[in-house]
Amino acid sequence: MTMDATLSGHLQELRRGTVVVASLTVLRTPGYGYSLLEMLSEAGFEVEANTLYPLLRRLESQGLLTSSWNTDEARPRKFYRTTEQGDAIAAALRGEWSRLNTAVTDLDEPAPAGPTTGSEK
Repeated sequence: MTMDATLSGHLQELRRGTVVVASLTVLRTPGYGYSLLEMLSEAGFEVEANTLYPLLRRLESQGLLTSSWNTDEARPRKFYRTTEQGDAIAAALRGEWSRLNTAVTDLDEPAPAGPTTGSEK
């Protein structure tokens, strides 16, 4: 497997979870699928419709989103909104994301100079 293919696979795994957090966060304000796709894209999330719509259905079946149809316009649209449970899950996920980001950043910083490990006496 090439390095590009390996990196691509790992990036896909990383993005998969972040799209859940981003969707739950954005949908605190009601929105429909296409507008969510646009907002996520503008924010830098690479997600396709054939990935997003099944995700929205899954989050709804888990009770994290609720939906309703708006038929006031010429073309009916299904609007989604984060539930109270979805808000709580999103907050917990953002908190964990922040904690992990700090941990990875700390790992990336050079170790402080300190005592050596024994052979230099």
